[in-house]
Amino acid sequence: MTTSEVARTRKPWRRDAQERHDRLIDAAQREFARRGVSASLEQISRDAGVAIGTLYRHFPTRLDLLMSALEPRLEEFLRGAEKAMRLEDPWEAFTCYLENLFRTQVGDRGFNDFLSRRFPDSPEAERIHDLVCHQIGDVLTRAQQAGQARPDIALADIVILIWTNGRMIDATRDTAPDGWRRQLRLMLDAYRAERAHPLPEPPMTDSQLYDAMVRLNTAD
Repeated sequence: MTTSEVARTRKPWRRDAQERHDRLIDAAQREFARRGVSASLEQISRDAGVAIGTLYRHFPTRLDLLMSALEPRLEEFLRGAEKAMRLEDPWEAFTCYLENLFRTQVGDRGFNDFLSRRFPDSPEAERIHDLVCHQIGDVLTRAQQAGQARPDIALADIVILIWTNGRMIDATRDTAPDGWRRQLRLMLDAYRAERAHPLPEPPMTDSQLYDAMVRLNTAD
């Protein structure tokens, strides 16, 4: 169940409680976008003009607040993802999917962190990550079966590209905010079947990838 679905099924709040909830969401969106998933909850509560206890009454855990704050960004990404996946040409679907994903990363460090990590304590975060992995696998497999993408690319290679893009966005947001477009196109050329050369190492397994993404989340 998504955050918006939960909101529709709960009892309506009093007007003042709803206003506090909305201020917390607004403050969290700004702070997570600037600082990432480790943003200060105390700062968020101050920006929203409420006590930290009020924040925890509305959002018992950091992940509850994060998922609520990211909901508009996630919906934007998923709309673009569905549009890309409907494209008839497999290579175009693959490239448009990645362009939509990377474009959605721009300007939101919290969304970058969310894409790059795994959150085992949040069933909703896990569900969304599983969906994204399934979508990536779908567009990649289509391009491979059409002979357009090299056959040795794996999900882990795409996730590593997401990590790389996130770091580049952080480094260039003020100096070259569109630089990610060049790097993506360079990597897409490397992914073409006609560019394939033997690789010295196999890709990470799904288990290795999952463990690496969890480790990123516990490294802060």
